Amino acid sequence: MSKENIETSGFTLAKGTQLKGDDYFEVKVMENITVAVVCDGVGSSIHGAEAAKRTAQFLVQSLKNRPRSWSMEKSIRHFIENINRVLYLESMEQYERQELVTTLTLVVIEGDRLYGANVGDSRIYLSRNGQLAQLSSDHAMDEEGMENVLTAAIGLEESVEPYYFENNLQAGDRILLCSDGLYNELSPEELAEGIKVGASFLVKKASKKHNDDLPDDTTAVVIEIKELDPRLKLKQTDLIIQEQYKKGEEIDGYRLIKPLIQNNRTWLCEKKGVQYVIKFAPPEAIEDEVMLDLFVKEVWMANRLKAGFFPKAVIPRKRTHRYYIMRYIEGVSLKEYIAKKPLSVDLGVELAHFLLKMSQYLIRLNLVHGDIKPENIIVTKRKEKIVFKMVDFGSITEAYSTVTRAGTPSYLAPERFKQAPITEQTEIYAIGVTLYEALTQKFPFGEIEPFQTPSFEKDPKHPSRLNPKIPHWLESVILRAIETDPDKRYHNYSEMLYEIDNPDKVQPYFDRHTSFIERNEMMVYKVGFITMFILNIIQLLFF
Repeated sequence: MSKENIETSGFTLAKGTQLKGDDYFEVKVMENITVAVVCDGVGSSIHGAEAAKRTAQFLVQSLKNRPRSWSMEKSIRHFIENINRVLYLESMEQYERQELVTTLTLVVIEGDRLYGANVGDSRIYLSRNGQLAQLSSDHAMDEEGMENVLTAAIGLEESVEPYYFENNLQAGDRILLCSDGLYNELSPEELAEGIKVGASFLVKKASKKHNDDLPDDTTAVVIEIKELDPRLKLKQTDLIIQEQYKKGEEIDGYRLIKPLIQNNRTWLCEKKGVQYVIKFAPPEAIEDEVMLDLFVKEVWMANRLKAGFFPKAVIPRKRTHRYYIMRYIEGVSLKEYIAKKPLSVDLGVELAHFLLKMSQYLIRLNLVHGDIKPENIIVTKRKEKIVFKMVDFGSITEAYSTVTRAGTPSYLAPERFKQAPITEQTEIYAIGVTLYEALTQKFPFGEIEPFQTPSFEKDPKHPSRLNPKIPHWLESVILRAIETDPDKRYHNYSEMLYEIDNPDKVQPYFDRHTSFIERNEMMVYKVGFITMFILNIIQLLFF
């Protein structure tokens, strides 16, 4: 469920006049799943707040990195049991009693499926078509006057049995996770109305009932399903994935002419006299759900991105195999194009424009390309003018969501080798390396092999030394784009694009080993001239 399909809000207030309470919440919308946790540290325990925070953070991180072979139920139960045991044993060892104790509510959204669990008396509600239903089950005493006595909590016993449930989701559903401080103050009708506005509204409404002097810590998290992930429908369609495809074979009217890539999954094809590119799912997707998810995501991205930066792509309605169709663009990759000679300066500026404008288009959709490099850029002609097209929809992903070394090593920013997410800055680095290579036929830090962790200690050779035609202003732009220190690199596309469009505004770039004299040449000359002038006056006066 992407950030475009889901909206979240969370809010907490401490009781009375306290600045910080024992509640803690965490919400994380990731590429494939959304995780939300609300924990209410048990007030009778000295370290309830610590238990709440540790439990929430542990569960979000663990579910983010869960083994893909595990079912969601197994993952949720296993991780809850783990954090429960850790907190219980730590309490016994350090305090000889239960001190790290908290309630827990947890939901995970994957596709159109809602998974949930709770331990204690914090709750989970689902609002659908104006009706509010409690999905969780309180672990509390039934006897009158004993309703606040918990029968289960995280860290209370060495083992724990959470209440677990699953449900299908619909577009328009809203999910509420809250501590008892909220539902003890608001009626079901008030919760049903308030959930439409959001978490902050609910908590503040409860607070107003006590003149902003709440008797208990109060927390709410609201998740709204604006629409179901469209990738789910693509994935669930029953389509054929063949192990091999052959020249001359016809698939849904598309005749295969020749493979365009060695893996035999991308073909030049023809239908009714028109040539297209057809890309099939990899054979691994037959058994490997991860590979299937990646291809479905690629198909969805290709069909979604309608800008002229990319070849037009469509998903045929009556396809029988798992593939998508792209417009065939006559041309060569930029890698092939620069193999004979580097780009001219004018084309280098055009390339910078293209890559930055394309990246700006993607970031408005909260996306990044993820693998900008000459191999993924097609050089073609339109009305006798050279233009560029970006290919490889498979690498496009949500900004900030990917923390792997996905991409091509030579174009990865240094921080990406330390598990940093893909951001505008890391994409700017890839653009800078691509421009450097296109204009010099060399890599600024040498070619980096897969699984290699490179050193970026040496400054790159200035590109004008490899290609004297590169003007100093363009050299400064490129060097600033490939700066290994993110603080010195361009922070966003518009900043770099402005300097590409305004060469006279570009400040000279100096690497870290440039001497003070080289950095301030004019000032040194001025100071030297003034000093010599003063010395000459003194000499005349005294001699």
